[in-house]
Amino acid sequence: QVQLVESGGGLVQAGGSLRLSCEASGRTFSNYAMGWFRQAPGKERDFVSSISWSGGNTAYGDSVKGRFTISRDNAKNTVYLQMNSLKPEDTAVYYCAARQSPVVATTRYLYNYWGQGTQVTVSS
Repeated sequence: QVQLVESGGGLVQAGGSLRLSCEASGRTFSNYAMGWFRQAPGKERDFVSSISWSGGNTAYGDSVKGRFTISRDNAKNTVYLQMNSLKPEDTAVYYCAARQSPVVATTRYLYNYWGQGTQVTVSS
């Protein structure tokens, strides 16, 4: 089992920045690729970003490319999502996820473990 706890969400004005963190516990963190997804009210849970076990490969959803950056610190069992130039449409609950594979993935069904989510609200 892997337990994931997100933090860093909050309320920010459009154009601002936030950094989300996801701390993992349980099995060996460095063996897992990690991802971030988000879900706005009444919408599907959408892919945001993913990072390979080594951190050498990353992937981003089209709507966040150039604004968000994913990274990880395997020594701290933590993955981060730096979010810049935030827009009101980025408002959602953001979820951290882990998959039992070292390779990035953009599909939520390929992830095995999920955190409880952290709310991000961007005001206009």
